Amino acid sequence: MHVHILGICGSFMGGIAAIAKSLGHTVTGSDSNVYPPMSTQLENLGIALTSGFDTKQFDPVPDVVVIGNAMSRGNPAVEYVLDRNLPYTSGPQWLLDNLLTERWVIAASGTHGKTSTASMIAWVLEDIGLEPGFLIGGVPENFGISARIGKSPFFIIEADEYDSAFFDKRSKFIHYAPRTLVMNNLEFDHADIFADLAAIQTQFHHLIRTVPNNGLIIYPDNEPALDAVIDRGCWTPTEKTNIEKNGSDTTWQAELTSTDGTSFNVWHAGKCAGEVVWSQSGKHNTYNAIAAIAAARNVGVTPAIAIAALNEFKGVKRRMERLGEVGRITLYDDFAHHPTAIQTTLEGLRAQVGGDQIIALIEPRSNTMRMGIHKKQLSHSCNAADLALWYKPSDVDWDLSSVIKNSSTDSMLCQSIDDMINVTLSNLNPNQNTHIVTMSNGGFSGIQQQLLNQIKTRLSS
Repeated sequence: MHVHILGICGSFMGGIAAIAKSLGHTVTGSDSNVYPPMSTQLENLGIALTSGFDTKQFDPVPDVVVIGNAMSRGNPAVEYVLDRNLPYTSGPQWLLDNLLTERWVIAASGTHGKTSTASMIAWVLEDIGLEPGFLIGGVPENFGISARIGKSPFFIIEADEYDSAFFDKRSKFIHYAPRTLVMNNLEFDHADIFADLAAIQTQFHHLIRTVPNNGLIIYPDNEPALDAVIDRGCWTPTEKTNIEKNGSDTTWQAELTSTDGTSFNVWHAGKCAGEVVWSQSGKHNTYNAIAAIAAARNVGVTPAIAIAALNEFKGVKRRMERLGEVGRITLYDDFAHHPTAIQTTLEGLRAQVGGDQIIALIEPRSNTMRMGIHKKQLSHSCNAADLALWYKPSDVDWDLSSVIKNSSTDSMLCQSIDDMINVTLSNLNPNQNTHIVTMSNGGFSGIQQQLLNQIKTRLSS
């Protein structure tokens, strides 16, 4: 079958392309910007790519067109498909129809932590030889790829609440039919498609309705927004997690043995199953890990074995990924694009590095950030940093100066990438340990490598 994918270079649609190719289909695709690293990955798989949406890409005519959720009416390729009545579907629906119905799906959902949790689950199952399939919106360092079909019944997926396509406004995760479901947390996000938190909760409750009675739902016991979703009706057994060992009847608990989250005891049903000692940090990652251990147990992996696997977990690209060290200066890249994610990431780093200098470079790039929905929360999201530099992209139509004005940490608005780099360099002390974190859900205009190169040049001169 010839599968043609519109919007192929996104992390999700690129994963769909890789899976379709592995299933033996002929795969082609297009996107508005075809560029590395996704373009390189797809071309290495033998997938022909078209830059732009010229209708010539439909020669030869594909058997089915998979349309990404970034595509909208008015796009020439979309209009061509509709005018000629070509068979089309969404990415999530294609995945369900062609793969997921035959698998035990383990889904990681929530506003934050989906990528990390899914990566942890996949690694735990991989470490014991189960060779699971997965589709993750990031690249787990233990695998080096974001998607594969796998060789076992188990398939781990990052379950996103964003809509499926212009013709299917349901959340992607409605299509996944999970048997094991992790719900990490729930906050208001994606203001471009959801009116309020209640609208997102409705989608999560639709998801809960799809989990069978012989499945399992895992979620934290301190998330009122998720409690409200469960209270609407739940027909599946549940297990709760907590990272405060407090004698409660929570099924899964973590007991921090280091304040920065780099080690913690895992308690299950009142008994200590072992200690995780790993390279990750922060309470948010501890929650992710406890959920991953619980999910793995649901498919037959004992907590002790899961703990041993997580001790070897290397993390995920762009999730506090360490890009390089120059002297006493360390540069990290992180995908954080919501006030809570920014805050928890920086707090985790602060707990790890103590009194060292932390400089945060932030690009408010997501649709919700560009709309200014979270501007009040942003002012306090960088409290754990010593200096916060904010970059204003051209398509942000609200005044970021209010974030600077109301911030309780030293903050500055930068009008260009060069300006941001220069300010960062002027605040470096080569005799002090400094940690620089770039935070964006996009490429951030390549500031990471530019900054690393200029730091090397400055310290070598």
